[in-house]
Amino acid sequence: MTRDASLLPAGSIRAFLIRMSSTRSTQFRPVGMVLAWIALITPLVAQEAAHVSTAARPTVTFSLDFPQSNPEQYSITVDAGGHTRYECAGKVAEDAEEETYRAEFELSARNRERIFGLAKQAKYFAGKIDTGNNKLAFTGAKVLSYQDGERSNTARYNYSNLEAVRQLTALFQSMAETLEYGRRLAYDHRYQKLALDDELKRMETQAKNNELNEIQGVAPILREIVGDASVINVVRARAQELIQMSESGH
Repeated sequence: MTRDASLLPAGSIRAFLIRMSSTRSTQFRPVGMVLAWIALITPLVAQEAAHVSTAARPTVTFSLDFPQSNPEQYSITVDAGGHTRYECAGKVAEDAEEETYRAEFELSARNRERIFGLAKQAKYFAGKIDTGNNKLAFTGAKVLSYQDGERSNTARYNYSNLEAVRQLTALFQSMAETLEYGRRLAYDHRYQKLALDDELKRMETQAKNNELNEIQGVAPILREIVGDASVINVVRARAQELIQMSESGH
């Protein structure tokens, strides 16, 4: 008896196709049965191909662990297609509970190419990248990692003399500063809407001074603010202007 293709593991789909195509039968197979079988197997093959493609996609991850800062820990992961994930844990306010905040967005092509180009210059973080100078001030325990189908490298450092690593660190920290606006704005929008104006003023100033990277990562909460009629118009206007800046490539 032929097994139902929908019950097969993804890795067995190709074998299933080969076996079905080579099976001989003296009975005539109705065209409707053949078409139904094709409709069943096509999405499974596409699903397996997508899974293989995603699993093999190179990624660069930067993480920072800096006690007494806010947040104390965060990580940013970028894959070769530009999909970016930010995650942190911390308190937005002293009287608030610690919460995990996540944001996912598509990185600009410019920064995606820059990140992977710098990772290549840094030899994909193989070997030591820290200066080893214990006299330097502690600025947080940093980790850069690179994974693809052939490599899996992780390097820890406080400070590096490698120019590619220094540029990556500055870029990721600038991105984190931008994405932290998203965390604070989400909190303010939920608990203290009157605080939104000052937060957006600061963000607007930094954006105009080109001090922020990847504002589109904050776009979802900005759109929520724009669409909230209970928020005063001047605040909604600031949020709308920042959305327009993100769309223009800031």
